[in-house]
Amino acid sequence: MSDHVSDPATEVFAAHRNLLFTVAYEMLGSAADAEDVLQETWLRWVKVDLGQVSDLRAYLVRITTRQSLNRLRTLQRRKEAYVGQWLPEPLLTAPDVAEDVELAESVSMAMMLVLETLSPTERAVFVLREVFDVGYDEIAAAVDKSPAAVRQIAHRARRHVDARRPREVVSASRTRAALESFRRALDTGDLQGFLDVLAPEVVLVGDGGGLKQAAVRPIVGADKVARFMLGGLGKNKLPIAVAPTVVNGSPALLVHLDGEIDGVMAFRIEDGRISGLYYVRNPQKLTRVASETPLTLR
Repeated sequence: MSDHVSDPATEVFAAHRNLLFTVAYEMLGSAADAEDVLQETWLRWVKVDLGQVSDLRAYLVRITTRQSLNRLRTLQRRKEAYVGQWLPEPLLTAPDVAEDVELAESVSMAMMLVLETLSPTERAVFVLREVFDVGYDEIAAAVDKSPAAVRQIAHRARRHVDARRPREVVSASRTRAALESFRRALDTGDLQGFLDVLAPEVVLVGDGGGLKQAAVRPIVGADKVARFMLGGLGKNKLPIAVAPTVVNGSPALLVHLDGEIDGVMAFRIEDGRISGLYYVRNPQKLTRVASETPLTLR
């Protein structure tokens, strides 16, 4: 991208960059691919005659959406060959993102996994309509459908997501409290401490990508999850440090082994207890966490 900030195309793109990145990330679940989409969007954007565009933001979102849909096909093939469970690439986000409840929920690990169950077009329509309140006509132009068809897709996608999303939106403070109890149980090796903070049917999903050891299948049940944690991290001979952070708009835990980032733990909280635990260990998905300052999103 050009460094000449006085250039109108550059100024407009820079002003909407966070929005475009978030749209691409919510559609793809990969920060690396979202950045590639932004580069592709920029290359097309600089060729546009701005004088012929009535709504610059909408036009940029349209380009980003189309490029994201194209990229999804590549990602689908990649996921089919993926070793073990696949989780979205975690994003360090600024603490104030967690205060924007709507945005924080839309990028949470739990919601990103729900979005994975939608078709590419359904996902695009849902993200644009439900998260960013884009008009049906604009969405129709972005996904090459009629406004009437987009309304039907939006209704179907909303019903699908509502049936699978967390029952309640949990405040950041309640999430931090649950994570502190989990962290304390891990530090002390307290089985009962785990059982007290884990929901009876908690699900642990680990993502090592074939590069780090992780559970090949989801582990279900408080006792099984607790014993897995105690038998893994809890008994690791290397120095371990678990620190609070904010990932995907919600409080999370950053795990270091022997001074190196081992992974990121994100959580789903319901009724004050952990019902979902998502542990990303694939080092290819942790490079951004290791190198970047938190994102503000939007």
